[in-house]
Amino acid sequence: MIISEKKPFEELLECLEDSKKVVITGCSLCATTCKVGGEEEVLKMKAKLEENGKKVLGYKILDPACNFLKTKRDLKSLRSELKETDAVLSLSCGDGTQTVAKLVDIPVYPGNNTMFIGEVERIGKYSEACRACGNCQLGWTGGICPITKCAKGLLNGPCGGAKDGKCEVNPENDCAWILIYNRLKELGQLDNLEKLREPRDYQVNSHPGKINLRNK
Repeated sequence: MIISEKKPFEELLECLEDSKKVVITGCSLCATTCKVGGEEEVLKMKAKLEENGKKVLGYKILDPACNFLKTKRDLKSLRSELKETDAVLSLSCGDGTQTVAKLVDIPVYPGNNTMFIGEVERIGKYSEACRACGNCQLGWTGGICPITKCAKGLLNGPCGGAKDGKCEVNPENDCAWILIYNRLKELGQLDNLEKLREPRDYQVNSHPGKINLRNK
């Protein structure tokens, strides 16, 4: 899941300083789960903007915001509002915000900060799980990601700086490679650590990335 958190309201007002009329979009998936872009949050934002002198012409919870063709279709219900509005405030992740921006000819401002791909431990508590590196290593590390969990992204064991099982970069985090070792020991797969791994190939994760399944 893409984890996002709200931007400070003052920052939004600054973006919308020259916009008197606003349309708000949310997202039915990740942003809704993170409590930053569902209908409840959109309605609260609507009320808050109106309290600060903005006229909210309409809103739409996109399903989901990052689906280009679906969003294009969903925005048709706001056709008249989008012709009249000065700006769109997008309460989704950065991907959803960019999708909306491609489909309208007015400014689109992000209402959230996109933080990471992560796990929902419980509502309101999230932890980073994946950096979308383009070459998943989980098959030999016991399902623990060394790219994400290790602050240095090391692929051939720990750096040697861990103390009491904690990372030297951030002592609040467990050392990823100690976690990996213990997990592989539980699985009877410690021999996975005997193979020397190639350095990370950053070419497989060049930006912006594109995948076209029609060509495969």
